[in-house]
Amino acid sequence: MQRIKIADLLRSNEIGKTFTVKGWVRTRRGNKQVNFVALNDGSGINNLQIVVDMNQFDESLIRRITTGAALSVEGELQESQGSAQKVEILAKKIEILGDCDPEKYPLQPKKHSLEFLREIAHLRFRTNTFGAITRVRHAMIFAVHEFFNKKGFYNIHTPIITGSDAEGAGEMFQVTTLDLDNLPRDEKDKIDYSKDFFGKPTNLTVSGQLEGELAALAMSEIYTFGPTFRAENSNTSRHLSEFWMIEPEMAFYDLNDNMDLAEEFLKYLIQYALDHCMDDLLFLSKRQQDEEKNKKEADRSIELIEKLRFVLENSFVRLTYSEAIKILENSKPNKKGKFQYPIQGFGTDLQSEHERYLVEKHFKKPVILTDYPKEIKAFYMKLNEDNSTVRAMDVLFPQIGEIIGGSQREEDYEKLVKRMQEMNIPEEEMWWFLDTRRFGSVPHSGFGLGFERLMLFVTGMTNIRDVIPFPRTPKNAEF
Repeated sequence: MQRIKIADLLRSNEIGKTFTVKGWVRTRRGNKQVNFVALNDGSGINNLQIVVDMNQFDESLIRRITTGAALSVEGELQESQGSAQKVEILAKKIEILGDCDPEKYPLQPKKHSLEFLREIAHLRFRTNTFGAITRVRHAMIFAVHEFFNKKGFYNIHTPIITGSDAEGAGEMFQVTTLDLDNLPRDEKDKIDYSKDFFGKPTNLTVSGQLEGELAALAMSEIYTFGPTFRAENSNTSRHLSEFWMIEPEMAFYDLNDNMDLAEEFLKYLIQYALDHCMDDLLFLSKRQQDEEKNKKEADRSIELIEKLRFVLENSFVRLTYSEAIKILENSKPNKKGKFQYPIQGFGTDLQSEHERYLVEKHFKKPVILTDYPKEIKAFYMKLNEDNSTVRAMDVLFPQIGEIIGGSQREEDYEKLVKRMQEMNIPEEEMWWFLDTRRFGSVPHSGFGLGFERLMLFVTGMTNIRDVIPFPRTPKNAEF
């Protein structure tokens, strides 16, 4: 008999019909007459209860039904006598697909710390928390593509191996086939990269933006969704060495068009999560509340569903960086020295605590900041007429701070060259990028959304290592 997914069966009302389900045992409990097995196949947060009449099955088979074991169960769907579920399966036939030694299996039916689960990331998918996160992550990936497809954007695969540093940060992973124990040297005793695979130094990409611009300046509206890599030695709850970025680039968009798209995009994703992932979101909300029940009320997070609706129900406030600095300078936390990083006037690089104050305390709405000082932003951002600020925009969310960063791009060849010279970016290596400003340049804009940042917000998790299946961080490349 063909297998039916547990999530589909739990929605069924075909009482009395026989079905086959397959999955992994979460728990088994009962007495000498009847046992109850909770089975889960990953299709949903809710387990299916299997009712096992102990007189119908051999005791040696029952002993093998342990937490973690894989089963195939054929049985009759019936209305459940308990209150936890509407339907259950009365088992007629049970086959053990895979045994699981309960003495050695690290996932026991109890609460495990997230730190412990990171050590067994190959098994953490089997927990309720990571099953829920995985399903929400899939839904958000699908929603990203659906949003841009509906708007007529083209998906572009930009290079993972690149010779350029889009951000100018320099914290990149080098890609080489050279023998590190016997590096070739030139006459000046420098490494001879002409002997390397690509004939020059190459790295893993930090962004698909620059290549995305090339496509947008022919296709009008494109987006990338790919892996990016930062060799930043930060072992914090907000940093990963490998993560995923969504980067749309749009010809003929100015900064206002860019902000409109970013707001529409974020609201679309959050609405999609509420429409398609409610069971998992309710579970994650309860989990978050349980984690924080011993905190003071003032220190607790906004309830997850309420937080998501907060974004949907409010228009994003738009103000300049200069206006934000004035608000922050005059704020109580700044005047009383409560900020870890004091606001020191125009040019201060805003930290998460400042961004969250603007969103959560001052405006009580999501915020988009624009027109940042050119010194703290990237070379490709369009210079304003004041010659001191650029047409940048950052979208700020509650609890997370910046979730999107973007800008109108500098389309003027001469101004772009001047900015590159000021920031010591070699023109000869970026000739292809400059060409787009020489041949039919147009105003254009774009932004980047860190996918794991979005996942933190949508799931209510607090550590970025818990919203990506296999986190890559300093000194950690397991699994």
